[in-house]
Amino acid sequence: MDQNLKMKHEIYEDRAFVSDNIGWMLAVAERILNDRMHAEDAVQNAFQKIWAGLGNFEGRSTLKTWMHRIVVNEALMILRRSTTRKESPIDPLLPQFDDSGCRIEQSLVVTETPESLFSNAEIATNVQNMIMQLPEKYRIILILRDIEGLSTAEVAQILKISDSNVKIRLHRARSALKKLLEPVLGEFNG
Repeated sequence: MDQNLKMKHEIYEDRAFVSDNIGWMLAVAERILNDRMHAEDAVQNAFQKIWAGLGNFEGRSTLKTWMHRIVVNEALMILRRSTTRKESPIDPLLPQFDDSGCRIEQSLVVTETPESLFSNAEIATNVQNMIMQLPEKYRIILILRDIEGLSTAEVAQILKISDSNVKIRLHRARSALKKLLEPVLGEFNG
């Protein structure tokens, strides 16, 4: 009877652990993959790796940070396996400059902070949709750096690219996103 009770307690703890973490894990995977079913697969794979590796967790970071890294890696592995998508170049999304180096497009004047803009559900939905329009290699870096809050070194390590490559792609992703958002945010400021 004691063994049975112990097993029930462990199952309850496992369920509580999953329910406490599945929400944020799905959100991370879905931001990277832009596909709910693939995100669910990534989270399932991540939980399997977490259970398998929990005994080896060294505590050099928080448990959540360690789990976050596993979810990101699983989502990226799914992306790498689905290489059938042809990506469009980012160049048309970047700002245009004249011969003297001045920006051709009209500048966007935003009087609100990014946090206050993101709190508006309609704008947040538009921002998320615009992020998903970015080519994958730029979108992933933007998500990992600006949304997930990873450092340049962490992103470089995860993606197996140099720090300077992360910085270049992040700059291009931000520039492209700004250009994509100008017409949308102009509606809210006009």
